[in-house]
Amino acid sequence: MRLTQARSLIAFAIAGAAFCGLPAQAYAQNYPDRPVTIIVPFAPGGGVDTMARLMAEKMRAALDQNVIVQNKPGASGMLGAQYVADAKPDGYTLLLGSAGETSINAYVYKKSMRYSPSKDLAPVTLVARVPNVLIAGPSLKAASVADLIKYAKAHPDKVSYATSGVGNPQHLNGELLESMAGIEMLHVPYKGASAQLADVAGGNVDLTFVSYAGAASFIKDGRVRALAVTSPKRASFAKDIPALAETEGLSGYNLENWFGLFVPAGTPPAIIDRLNQAATAALQDPELIQRLRDQGGEPSPMSPKEFAEFIQQESVQYRKIIEDANITVDN
Repeated sequence: MRLTQARSLIAFAIAGAAFCGLPAQAYAQNYPDRPVTIIVPFAPGGGVDTMARLMAEKMRAALDQNVIVQNKPGASGMLGAQYVADAKPDGYTLLLGSAGETSINAYVYKKSMRYSPSKDLAPVTLVARVPNVLIAGPSLKAASVADLIKYAKAHPDKVSYATSGVGNPQHLNGELLESMAGIEMLHVPYKGASAQLADVAGGNVDLTFVSYAGAASFIKDGRVRALAVTSPKRASFAKDIPALAETEGLSGYNLENWFGLFVPAGTPPAIIDRLNQAATAALQDPELIQRLRDQGGEPSPMSPKEFAEFIQQESVQYRKIIEDANITVDN
């Protein structure tokens, strides 16, 4: 009797062990069986929101399921990122995150950041690289980046540049330019792109780093001058604007904003792969490619592993700039 019981227990244990591996596999095969939500950590109507809605539209077909966009703005994108970090790791809650809340803010908001991007979020794919454009207003008589550097060297701290906040990619663009060019400029942080562009166009601030989509109308009507893009090469959507790296002494300049999809850490790899495939398929759609470029973005899909390595490389640069410039935000 005991031998029979022992054999039964062993058989039950083996069956149980085999069964334990089934739910995740079966779950992944059936995924998704209900709507998927993309969390945008910024307000409706902005560039990130537009990008998310473009992605959602194309991912619906790839997933054969509805994809919803939900905005959760606040705390420089960290409220939305925190929401996703705390969500159930089942593949139904995604984050369309930028470099800020997923890489940069950990070095800037050391007191208030309650999640760890590397531990609490799992990368799915890079969606797009979005270079900023260095814009000059009428108060600065510089026709090129070389002219700007020459003037700034002769007038330390006299050239001002606006950004949409402390420690974001625009601010880091300015700090990297100062470091590589050996100049000193005055940083003027704003709370939004519209205000900073208006003040540059009005001559109250000399320069700004801003997305091409935000500045396009100002450039086209001649209110401001586009001096350079912050990508290593000229952008496909603005080939007439040189890259900062083309200027003597700035070879290797490369600091773009970027946006990617993330899920909560612990999401099954099979589901992450499914989402990666859906996003990659969406990013190969000619209509989506063009619409993203119209928004100033370069579609750049990656595998989850490639995206994780990309984030690590970018974080090394961000951390060095932030520490060298002693950028901190007291909370």
